[in-house]
Amino acid sequence: MLSSPRSLFFWLRYHPEFGAIVGTVVVFIGFSLTATRFLTADSLASILTVVAELGIVSAGITFLMICGEFDLSVGSVLGTSAMIFALTSKAGWPPFVGFLVALVASAFIGLLNGVVTVKAGIPSFITTLGTMMFWRGILLAVTGGFPVTYFPKGLPFLFFVLNGCIAGQFRVSALWFLGLAGLLNIVLTKTRYGNAVYATGGNREAARMLGIATNRVKIINFVISAMLAGLAGCIQFARFFSVDPMRGFGLELEAIAAAVIGGTHLSGGAGNLVGTIFGVFLVGMVRSGLVQAGAPAYWYQAFVGLIVVIAVILNTSLRRWALR
Repeated sequence: MLSSPRSLFFWLRYHPEFGAIVGTVVVFIGFSLTATRFLTADSLASILTVVAELGIVSAGITFLMICGEFDLSVGSVLGTSAMIFALTSKAGWPPFVGFLVALVASAFIGLLNGVVTVKAGIPSFITTLGTMMFWRGILLAVTGGFPVTYFPKGLPFLFFVLNGCIAGQFRVSALWFLGLAGLLNIVLTKTRYGNAVYATGGNREAARMLGIATNRVKIINFVISAMLAGLAGCIQFARFFSVDPMRGFGLELEAIAAAVIGGTHLSGGAGNLVGTIFGVFLVGMVRSGLVQAGAPAYWYQAFVGLIVVIAVILNTSLRRWALR
């Protein structure tokens, strides 16, 4: 029972996703009233497509942030994975083989990020900033700055499974996002590994004294984050049948923003995938709704930045009030 303001603040401390849910509802109602085409099937399908691709990346980022680390390279990983999938498909490889190669390459990048971070003892912000620039440079060098396109005869079955259209304009990618987010949330909240993730981010030394292999947890989460970014890259390629060397540029900041809006703490130890789902929906609706409401497109980043700051202030304030 929430019988007092203090008990309410205490409840909100352990349910930070509540703010993202309220924000999503408010933004949805606001754009429904100001953007005439916001509630059309085409508009909702477009929002879901954007939300799904961003959400898959954000799910991995959430897992990693809860254990106290960041990954700024997910945008470059997405672009690298999509480029590998494109080049192998264009070279005549079976789509499934190219897809597996792209995911393995993504996992390798995540493993590299994790090992360098935990073994060298440097902040993940620095590690992944470096790999973000490195892999982006590799993409530009390999392609010469030009996009790679693929023109199959008909729609390959794997491409449909990744991002085919169902029920009109709605795409399979939305099912990938909701399924993966639901699965990861179960792992995070119902398993011993999930407890280890929270413990590693909440108090690493205490977790280590309890026998938790904190370095291994961090490395595994780096791999999960990179593989999900790689999957999102393959899904994007299955939608466009082309990829340019700047694909995914800036995506890492949107993914982190969605996780923070959903209640994931920047310091680690708190957050869940439910909040991230609503955070991603809020970001996706803002991107589409501002344009449909007649606002200039460049207001999108300013609006999302404002929401992130407000979310952090509210979550920090509620946590302090609950501890008084």
